[in-house]
Amino acid sequence: MSVSYNGLWKLLIDKKMKKIDLINRLGISSSTVAKMTKGETVSMNIMEKICDELDCDFGDIIHYEKEAGENNGV
Repeated sequence: MSVSYNGLWKLLIDKKMKKIDLINRLGISSSTVAKMTKGETVSMNIMEKICDELDCDFGDIIHYEKEAGENNGV
């Protein structure tokens, strides 16, 4: 299982923002953004801050991706 933040990166481009702008506006660490760049999970608090700042919903910035061969435990 992994997550994709492609929606966030596209939204930043649309708003003419860079990752550093997000870091500065939200007061989050660069390591948090690095985790997101690698498709790693971050806390819901961070996600809420991003959604508040960019006036969007979770589904606009993050997408769950099932890995090949992963099943539902059946």
